[in-house]
Amino acid sequence: MNIDGVSTGIVLDHIQAGKSLLIYQLLELENLDCSVAVIQNARSGKYGKKDIIKIDQLIDLDFDVLGYVDPNITVNIVKDGKMVDKKHMALPERLTNVIQCKNPRCITSIERGVPQRFRLADPERRVYRCEYCDTEHAAKK
Repeated sequence: MNIDGVSTGIVLDHIQAGKSLLIYQLLELENLDCSVAVIQNARSGKYGKKDIIKIDQLIDLDFDVLGYVDPNITVNIVKDGKMVDKKHMALPERLTNVIQCKNPRCITSIERGVPQRFRLADPERRVYRCEYCDTEHAAKK
């Protein structure tokens, strides 16, 4: 299969196989007015299989979402057919409105409009804790 390159835009590479649709939804890429290619199960020498997302436009990305879903993602910025910048993701120290607290007694469950805020408690296990009630939330691997 051959998918054309991006002349000006963004390539999200090294996405863990199967995670591209989650990223597509969380970043609300369906709302863009440009071409977006989602490539799943591409061969990877390093990972065996990987997903790739190509966006045919330069947009602002939520790096916290990308780092949370898969800290191994690389973000390649392409202008005029050449890569001009490459960013490596990492687990974010804080997340706001990316995940939701599962505690039914947490203020975020009771009060509308309260932001869902989490802090990274254990990077090795990818565990976050709610800033309001300290409920644990483990990121899916």
